[in-house]
Amino acid sequence: MDEKFYLDAGLEKKHYDNHDNNLESLGYVKMFEKLIDEFVTPNAKEIKTALDFGCGEGEVLPILLERTSISCDSYDLFYFPDKAYENKKYDLICSTEVIEHLNNPLDTLKELLLHLNKDGYLLLMTYFHPSDDEKFLKWFYIKDVTHIGFFSLKTFEHLASELNLQILKHNSKNTIIFKN
Repeated sequence: MDEKFYLDAGLEKKHYDNHDNNLESLGYVKMFEKLIDEFVTPNAKEIKTALDFGCGEGEVLPILLERTSISCDSYDLFYFPDKAYENKKYDLICSTEVIEHLNNPLDTLKELLLHLNKDGYLLLMTYFHPSDDEKFLKWFYIKDVTHIGFFSLKTFEHLASELNLQILKHNSKNTIIFKN
């Protein structure tokens, strides 16, 4: 998206304040339970520490990861701005429904990888955009005024190559996990 259409930080936070993403939101919790089952549990033996980058106000994913005995730090630009990850490394870094909000996702991913242990995992969730122009223009995801970048599997393949990551698994819809 052209920068002239970006929301200022105050309006962006006001938009996020309207989300109801907490442990009482059963659909939201179920989404993360499925994410953990499909993408984290298969590698659980190797994962002891995690960072949820962009956790949101409710910290649902960190709470659920803690319940599986994975110690998880939280960071969110608006709700948990203390960079708990500085001077730390993690076995897993999760960023769910965040990358589409970043004005320079490559730089952010490079920074995050500095905090990922060797053989660690990077888990990203964002809807993969349709490659067909007509479908893209009708796609629900572009209607969110805070979404400024969109990704496809091909984009993630390029990022994996650029960042020297291995794609372990994706669901062809909205989630991908890489190994460092």
